[in-house]
Amino acid sequence: MYIIGGTASKTVAEELSKSLDAPLARIILKRFPDDELYVCISDDISGEDVILVQTTYPDPNIVELFLLQDAAREAGAKKVTTVIPYFGYGRQDKKFEDGEPISARAIANLISVNADEVITVDPHKKHILDFFSIPASSCSAVPELAKYLKKKNIDLVLAPDKGALDRAKQASTLIGCDFDYMEKTRIDSTTIEIKPKNLDVQNKNVAIIDDIISTGGTMAKSIDELKKHGANKIFAACTHGLFAGDAIKKLSSAGCDEIISTDTIKSEFSKVKIAPSISQLMASKQVPI
Repeated sequence: MYIIGGTASKTVAEELSKSLDAPLARIILKRFPDDELYVCISDDISGEDVILVQTTYPDPNIVELFLLQDAAREAGAKKVTTVIPYFGYGRQDKKFEDGEPISARAIANLISVNADEVITVDPHKKHILDFFSIPASSCSAVPELAKYLKKKNIDLVLAPDKGALDRAKQASTLIGCDFDYMEKTRIDSTTIEIKPKNLDVQNKNVAIIDDIISTGGTMAKSIDELKKHGANKIFAACTHGLFAGDAIKKLSSAGCDEIISTDTIKSEFSKVKIAPSISQLMASKQVPI
């Protein structure tokens, strides 16, 4: 077995290499003068099971994934398992207006061409796994996030809305504290009102946990409301930290004490490793090692 790590997921690939006791395949990546990408797998992977690890965000990493998959096929890999720590375009999972694509399905179809199996982490909606034409499964980052948060003396885990309540419940069970959710009401197309329920957060350490922090708007409003209600420390935790635009500034200005994400998208806030969750899923599926 070989692990192939794409540019966007080198850290995850390295950790998987250690946990699965499988070597990292050497690859060459460079740009032609016209900026097209060149890839080459240097090791002999003929007849080997290959685990290819690459987040499909931002866009150039999608092309890199396609080329690495094709290279693995051309090199004679016996089986290609594509691990996608963060599945870009996963939030565009249905058509809202005529003429739109279902982007998650489009990307899933292309990934399926040169893979035998797909594994991803905390997809925004579970049903996007059905878009793949090959076996596809997902694992959760919540257990690893909960391990980190448990060291912070958390009194309460909150979901930013009711739809994320299961994630908060799972984390609270592992931490050993209470859980609940924020009530989110859409006022109009651009305005969202977020209020805590009848929560007693006075002098408590609160963790808000979500799958994705993108622009940070929803999370920042939640933090601001909790501060107004007397929360002591507030931790913003997520699986996928996109942190688009001035998201970090929003969270800090709202009074966030610590921002925590996994390394599905590498940043200075990637304080939790996702490889253990992926390894555990592979073990449960009896992926050969």
